[in-house]
Amino acid sequence: RNQWALANVVQSLWLVAAAGGEPRRITPGPDNYAQPRFRPDGRALYARGEPATEFVYNQDRLAMWAWPEPGTRTVVTTGFDQPVDAYEFTPDSRSVVLLAGQEAREKLFRVAAGGGAATEVGRLTTGSLGGLDVAGSTRASVVVGTWESAMNPPEVVRIDAASGRITPLTRFNAERVAAIDWHPVREFWFTDSKGKRIHSLIVLPPGFDSARTYPLFAVIHGGPHGTWGDAWGIRWNYHLLASPGYVLLLTNYTGSTTFGEKFAQGIQGDPLEGPGREIVEAVEAAAHAFRFIDGSRVAAGGASYGGHLANWLAVSTTRFRALISHAGLWDLESQYATSDINWERERSMGGTPWAGGPLWRDQSPMRRAAQLKTPILVTVGERDFRVPMNNALEFWTALQRQQVPSRLI
Repeated sequence: RNQWALANVVQSLWLVAAAGGEPRRITPGPDNYAQPRFRPDGRALYARGEPATEFVYNQDRLAMWAWPEPGTRTVVTTGFDQPVDAYEFTPDSRSVVLLAGQEAREKLFRVAAGGGAATEVGRLTTGSLGGLDVAGSTRASVVVGTWESAMNPPEVVRIDAASGRITPLTRFNAERVAAIDWHPVREFWFTDSKGKRIHSLIVLPPGFDSARTYPLFAVIHGGPHGTWGDAWGIRWNYHLLASPGYVLLLTNYTGSTTFGEKFAQGIQGDPLEGPGREIVEAVEAAAHAFRFIDGSRVAAGGASYGGHLANWLAVSTTRFRALISHAGLWDLESQYATSDINWERERSMGGTPWAGGPLWRDQSPMRRAAQLKTPILVTVGERDFRVPMNNALEFWTALQRQQVPSRLI
């Protein structure tokens, strides 16, 4: 077991004798691998594997090779339509415990070491798990990790391996959490005009009174392969954004993760129009479902891919009283030419700009600049290489040229 050293490079796993020698690649093909680990009994090697396909986004699977002579790879989580984010072995080497995102929560699952159906350990309905670790003897194991929610910074917890029951081990933030005027996030599903089920979170402001009405702020996540979940956030803290007196609508539009691989891949070939429509329809559905939302006072905004979608909303609808765009693309072609991401954008758009694909024209906000009417705040970081500031300046030029109320930071 101590005879070999293992290296994880950009895509592949390699094997080399501990005393030195020529490395041998054990994962042929273009798939990406990460987090290689040996099972406690030493009879198998595991790793998280992301298949290389025509899609930009592919979920991580859990892969296994027999040891000490790795042959054909076995996918342990075949049929499991969730991304494997972390894994640990039970001490008896019979099972693997997984953390995987499912419907905006990070949940705990168990699968047989040789493969099979992955089943949730218990049923998590609030918050998300993380920081997974498993220890113990071959007869018994202890599962620990962290638990957090939108109202609770992460705390260390013990998780019952049979029932999933969570027992707090630390309470570092309990006193502070109890003193804040906030409310648990609410989940909201609706069926859009294309028949697709779309998930959102609703966040209420401090001092919430269900007999009153509140303006709505639709906040758009970036990525696009991310998710709004019931988890603690510092960069985009839900309750801080709601604190001026807004109800927040956090929509997991097509492209979001934890709702199945096909849903996340569905944004490819429809980068702005489809997700933008879903956000507008989510606003309408939420305003209809909740009497405390004032549907006449609605704003939207986002950063990075959320900024891309905010810019699309600026040219495709007048539904919003105001918009906020941080680090958003304006011209698909100049974004492609100046960003530090090119190849993934080519795959998303179906080819290069000069190949003449229709998406480069049909879903570029710049091409619809004549439709700009909604007041907007435009912000960008001058050293943002993912969405360089030229796109913000181009957007600003179009806004000023047409005298749309706007500010630039």
